[in-house]
Amino acid sequence: MATITMMTMTGEQAGTLELSDEIFGIEPNEYAVHAVIKNYLANQRQGTQSVKTRAEVRGGGRKPFRQKGTGRHRQGSTRDPSQIGGGVAFAPKPRDYRYTLPRKLRRLAMKSALSAKVAGDEIIVLEDLHLAAPKTKDMIKILESVNASKKALIVTAEKDEAVVKSAANIPGVRTTIVTQMNVYDIVNHTSFIVTKQAVDKIQEVYAK
Repeated sequence: MATITMMTMTGEQAGTLELSDEIFGIEPNEYAVHAVIKNYLANQRQGTQSVKTRAEVRGGGRKPFRQKGTGRHRQGSTRDPSQIGGGVAFAPKPRDYRYTLPRKLRRLAMKSALSAKVAGDEIIVLEDLHLAAPKTKDMIKILESVNASKKALIVTAEKDEAVVKSAANIPGVRTTIVTQMNVYDIVNHTSFIVTKQAVDKIQEVYAK
């Protein structure tokens, strides 16, 4: 099992923590990570775009100009896609982009993303993370103390309103809980900041 050094909110060492090799020590599967991120982004699409086809564009009731003698191409309608103001060929219409992936693939992608953070030394384990009141200044101080990058994902075991509100106004910083974290956020943020309680919960959830 991999051993990682925990830190306090002030950046001091606070002992070590063993990480499960089945979750944090596997060989990252790039295909699984790519497939899950692609699926996540597709599921975020609203699918509300709509453009008129030639059947929906107004006009086109008469032939715009005579068939021969003008030197122009023959044309029977102003609604044709080749005409200015005409309809659009293969126009996009509202649709649902959502699709599902196998559970095993999604779990493999999550383990791959977590393992990549450990291998890249981009994981920061905090012994505890708590704030008396929501203060952006206090959260910035904590991030600076643990040498977090400008793009950081903070993961806690349970939702903490003080932590969420303190990080809400910091550009590039996002907070989530173990049951809601996703592969895209893990990969998209350089620093993966997680509390000891969250690590225990991750190993409990993904060990099954």
